[in-house]
Amino acid sequence: MTAPPDDSAAALASLRITHGERVVDARSGTTKAQLIAHYASVAPLMLPHLKGRPVALLRAPQGLAGALFFQKHAQSLRLPGVKLLTPGAPGQAPLLEIPSARALLSAVQFNAVEFHTWNAASGSLHKPDRMTFDLDPGEGVEWPAVQQGARQVRTLLETLGLAGFLKTSGGKGLHVVVPLRRGPDTQAVKDFSRAIVDHLASALPECFVRQSGAEHRVGRIFIDYLRNGFGATTVAAWSVRARPGLGVSVPLAWDELGRLDSGAHWTISNLAGRLPTGNQPWADYESARKGIAPAMKKLGFAP
Repeated sequence: MTAPPDDSAAALASLRITHGERVVDARSGTTKAQLIAHYASVAPLMLPHLKGRPVALLRAPQGLAGALFFQKHAQSLRLPGVKLLTPGAPGQAPLLEIPSARALLSAVQFNAVEFHTWNAASGSLHKPDRMTFDLDPGEGVEWPAVQQGARQVRTLLETLGLAGFLKTSGGKGLHVVVPLRRGPDTQAVKDFSRAIVDHLASALPECFVRQSGAEHRVGRIFIDYLRNGFGATTVAAWSVRARPGLGVSVPLAWDELGRLDSGAHWTISNLAGRLPTGNQPWADYESARKGIAPAMKKLGFAP
């Protein structure tokens, strides 16, 4: 992934920050001004994951202790640098795109904490160019089981001829992202992702469950394939999570997985040491794109 020109310092210098002293997260003591400075520091790494895709914002106007708002559409919103996109469905307000550091920081000034992206690019909303699996551990699942679960997902993907790229979720679990050659529509990709999850749940029922309800996944991992539906989103790499401690979703290499202690291994407090590594673990992401038709055939899936 190619980083854009770093204009984050200029964007930060020109930003008018209001209520910068407000504490966003009591556990870390992070203020709004500090959160904005954090996003300025990660902007060059984060923008390749945001640019060219619809973005949804999770906003916390009163900090994590107050009400949180998930915003997918512009409605009356007009933020400096934020691009408005043609609606995803008739009658909807425009979607949002974050193409620059200026746009990113203006969204944080607007009290955005989390940034979530679609699996499709802005110019081709019905043709996803990635497939996402969110490993969501149920009650009683220890971290080593989550690590092993991610490896099992990777093994199946490799058997199918697909590449899986790993990142922390910034919360309890892990995300495995599969770059795709654009072609099949969203429904086909979602159906295939469900078939992959069904296969894993059938082959390893002691590890995985296909039902999403909390009561079904006690002691097991739900692999959330619903992230692949039309308009569904997943938190972007380098986004902070709106949870106590402010974990961060970070790309990592598979051989690093064993050294992590949780899906929130990196937080806003300790991320600085990771920034030099940047997006290097995903350096082969673009060249790893594959069509899914051969993988469908190998799995015996008929759309």
